[in-house]
Amino acid sequence: MRGVNTIRSIWAAVACLLACSVATAQINETPAALDGLDVQEHLNDQLPLDTKFTDRNGNVVRLGDFFDGEKPVILSLNYSNCPMLCQQQFNGLITTLRQMDPSVGKDFQIVSISIDPKETPQRANDTFKRYYQEYGRADTANGWNFLVGTPRQILAVSRATGVQFRYVPERDEYAHIAVAMICTPDGRISRYLYGIQFDEPTLRLSLVEASEGKIGTTIDRVILACFMYDETAGRYGPEAVKIMKLGAFTTVLCLVVGLAPFWVFRRRYQTYRNHIHSQHQEGQSPSQAT
Repeated sequence: MRGVNTIRSIWAAVACLLACSVATAQINETPAALDGLDVQEHLNDQLPLDTKFTDRNGNVVRLGDFFDGEKPVILSLNYSNCPMLCQQQFNGLITTLRQMDPSVGKDFQIVSISIDPKETPQRANDTFKRYYQEYGRADTANGWNFLVGTPRQILAVSRATGVQFRYVPERDEYAHIAVAMICTPDGRISRYLYGIQFDEPTLRLSLVEASEGKIGTTIDRVILACFMYDETAGRYGPEAVKIMKLGAFTTVLCLVVGLAPFWVFRRRYQTYRNHIHSQHQEGQSPSQAT
């Protein structure tokens, strides 16, 4: 019995080592697939708005059709058959969007272009249904746009945005980086947001900034006046000079509000004393004057 247990232990150790070897190989494959891929940021560059794609209903559309001059756009390069990264990125985006007051369609648009030229409009429609349902806000369907296209069309947007990707034949997958671009209503790139989780204030303020204050609350605009985007942290941080100016203005305002009653009282009191003094000069008492 003891020998049997020893053999089982040996086989368990061997299985564990094999599993670790496979896991290590898989981990090492990811950096190899991503080797050389990067995002070369093209901030404030114009997107190729005349590039044509096919939407989830099979209609031919221009990229510029989703930029109306009023609403900012969240643009991403993903693909529906992505086994892991794209799903995590969209799940993270949905989680953050549900925390925000601004709504898809009403306040901004979402455009996701598939980097897989083999994907069909039907596949794009399936993806739309999934995330639209997860978002859970009625009357926002017109704000969700999943597009498919030819290699030439896809590369046009890839080059314009600086987002690189690569097909990996042995895995039948595309290696790419998780990034979303916040674009202005006229089709320029305003901000790059990286990762699969999105900080709610950063995403919201990025949209307000891209819209040049056309969306968002007054408080959002005040925050943007005092905060600037920190590239290293990937979020908005306080800008010291503006904070100091705001602090100085607030201090002066408080002094004015606090001292105003004193100045008014002092002026009235001085007026009263001058009136009494003038009455005495004329030889009248205050009671006679009244």
